[in-house]
Amino acid sequence: MRILLAEDEHALGTWLCKALEHAGIQVEWVDDGQLADRALCAQKYDALVLDLGLPGMDGHAVLRRLRQRDQRLPTLILTARDSLAERVTSLNAGADDFLAKPFALAELEARLHALVRRARGTEHPRLACGPLVYDGPSQQFQMNGQPLALSPRETSVLLTLAQRSGEPLSKQHILDRVFSDDEDVHPEAVEVFIYRLRKRLHDSGVRIVTLRGLGYTLEAR
Repeated sequence: MRILLAEDEHALGTWLCKALEHAGIQVEWVDDGQLADRALCAQKYDALVLDLGLPGMDGHAVLRRLRQRDQRLPTLILTARDSLAERVTSLNAGADDFLAKPFALAELEARLHALVRRARGTEHPRLACGPLVYDGPSQQFQMNGQPLALSPRETSVLLTLAQRSGEPLSKQHILDRVFSDDEDVHPEAVEVFIYRLRKRLHDSGVRIVTLRGLGYTLEAR
């Protein structure tokens, strides 16, 4: 998963980037509403975490412009303005969820995963593809109920594929969601992880298929 974090509290932004990336969520962080608006026009994300009190352009304006462009990006409002009126206004303006500060990191992670699942049209509490299931709390995959031994990078690549199982994903799409912008990694590195995952999934009932010119897709046999 790759998200845009629009947050002007630098201590909180720094901590969130590290904590979420440790949980396998790639974060692009901006501290200004205008920068957030430009990033949303130029890049593709899986979700937006938006503070309301941003300099340059406040969060309400960022959200309004996002919806005026008919961008249906799942958006979670993360703010200290925890009044009923603020929550109602934000949700009516097109926000998908609202979380007040202070908050628990585990709750933010769970809400982000739920938003992405709902955006894909499923309310199922788990990510699954055939006998392959991702357990969010343990951040591990299971195959037929048994833990699947994967490295952290292999888990991130497989999670990216599982979040959009049945859809082709390009190498660049996978790269953007597994590696941070600070890492100098060539898209061909994705091939190495796909090769390793195919060996792990051999004869398992799940496979990774290469679609020429489109990328990779995860599907149940």
